[in-house]
Amino acid sequence: MTTATLHLTKAASNPLTAGKLPRWAPWVLLASSLLVSALLFLLVSVASGVDAPADDAATGSTAGGGVNLFGIAVVAAVLYTVLIVVFAWLAEGRRRAVDRLMTTLIVGAFLLALVPLISLLWTVVAGGLARFDVSFFSNSMRNVTGEGGGAIHAIMGTLEITGLAALISVPIGLFTSIYLVEYGRGWLAKAITFFVDVMTGIPSIVAGLFAFALFAIFFGPGVRMGFGGAVALSVLMIPVVVRSSEEMLKLVPNELREASYALGVPKWLTISKVVLPTAVAGITTGVMISISRVIGETAPLLIIAGFTTSMNYNMFDGPVMTLPVFVYNSYANPGTDVGAYLDRAWAGALTLIVIVMLLNLGARLIAKAFSPKLAR
Repeated sequence: MTTATLHLTKAASNPLTAGKLPRWAPWVLLASSLLVSALLFLLVSVASGVDAPADDAATGSTAGGGVNLFGIAVVAAVLYTVLIVVFAWLAEGRRRAVDRLMTTLIVGAFLLALVPLISLLWTVVAGGLARFDVSFFSNSMRNVTGEGGGAIHAIMGTLEITGLAALISVPIGLFTSIYLVEYGRGWLAKAITFFVDVMTGIPSIVAGLFAFALFAIFFGPGVRMGFGGAVALSVLMIPVVVRSSEEMLKLVPNELREASYALGVPKWLTISKVVLPTAVAGITTGVMISISRVIGETAPLLIIAGFTTSMNYNMFDGPVMTLPVFVYNSYANPGTDVGAYLDRAWAGALTLIVIVMLLNLGARLIAKAFSPKLAR
């Protein structure tokens, strides 16, 4: 091996001489930025001689002598961005420096978007665990004015109304999407697409007012029933189901349809035996997403479904309690024992989050189970 070859090998094995930062460099710069930022805030705190209140949520302080964690993170992020760009520019060149800058900004934006989500989950879990017990899932609020009680009537009402809304929305939305993709041509298809787009942006309270006005025609003013709540939720679900199902049906290759037609299979049978089984995973995911979108709606259910403290299994007679309305009513109208009502409100919110999480998890499992197996 010649001397030139040895020099080339050593240069390639050494990242600093090969024009590339080592893998540990970003982590060292990040740790150094955090350390410098923490020392800077510590020096400022000592110099000012003023300690912030312990555990101050408004300033981001903690019980550690008024240390501002949010400020430390912001200063460290800015310092790290400057350092990584400068070091990359010196060792790797302008293009790699710009690439690292954009990567840092994108990762920073992602972490910044996670902050409110993590804060929300932490707050709901911390507040809801106090009443996340057997009594909460086995009792209603009938004749309860203080501690105790539960939300079984609201949980059952949410499941019944949402399930009935899905039973109404899924066939209508699926058949509409099939028409738009497989049959729709001309002005009728354009009109349906336009109205579906308009329905997508309808405020939820408008859907509740529509259902209330519709059922008031047949049952008189002041009507309250669970079926009306299901109709209101279906108005919000149908455009989501139509749009998601339409996109999934468009993803089915035309070659599959043409192969079925070449074998003499009718169009309706091709749709039911070829197109729908191919797109069933995406359609199921879209349906689950639409259910998750409406299960937490409060305004339409407060208008048409009403609220009650007792269990009501009859969707066509009397008000039916739901979890969103239960949380709202517990927080807005606490009784003599305010703490007990707030604990139940946080527990109801946590229960609603768990239900939505289970629905999304179920959608992913169903999509994975029914997705076409391309490899053998």
